[in-house]
Amino acid sequence: MEFQVSFPINNKIYLRDPESSDLGKLIVKKAIDLIYTIGFEQFTFKKLAIEIQTTEATIYRYFENKHRLLLYILNWYWYYMQFLIEYRVQNITSTKLKLEMLLDILTSDLPISSTKTDYNKKWLNEIVMVESSKVYLVKEIDAINKEQFFQPYKDLCAYIAQLIKEYQPKYKYPHSLSSTLIETSHNQLYFSLHLPRLTDIKNQDYQKYIKTYLHHLLFSLLA
Repeated sequence: MEFQVSFPINNKIYLRDPESSDLGKLIVKKAIDLIYTIGFEQFTFKKLAIEIQTTEATIYRYFENKHRLLLYILNWYWYYMQFLIEYRVQNITSTKLKLEMLLDILTSDLPISSTKTDYNKKWLNEIVMVESSKVYLVKEIDAINKEQFFQPYKDLCAYIAQLIKEYQPKYKYPHSLSSTLIETSHNQLYFSLHLPRLTDIKNQDYQKYIKTYLHHLLFSLLA
């Protein structure tokens, strides 16, 4: 199901809110497309400007540098993931079924873009899988964290941790497990596609394999 949504991204990440104009939304959309296509290391504002037929100076009015733009994209993704999970489980009463729905969302393809300014969430998911560590495995991580740039990810982990505590109140490590589920879903997907010998995948569909593995991990620990 496709959603047209916007989220309250930390205003310290950008110089001008991309959601305030069609051009700003297009900058983010085309940045997602370009980073997915060529990778973050090769991505530059100059290449993005050519892609959307504008100037580098215009992009710099919205973002100080490409790392802040990547932070914006990741924040948007984590907000979207929590929104999607909450939407999908809102009519489910069983906590176990909610956790199973969570695993389904973590291991399923997200929708591609359908309008001129709609973000391609399938590609965005792959960017998070491949590029997200480049915003927190950095020397200045503590200073960045003080600006609350990772709050949407923390909120999502806290939400999942709450589901875990509801299912098994005696489990001592719900926050660690919630982040483990997210990161493992990304790592196992990447390994299944590119380094399969680091997994136990055989001939089955990789998404089914990852979901089965996460299900075993989660409910074995909570048993």
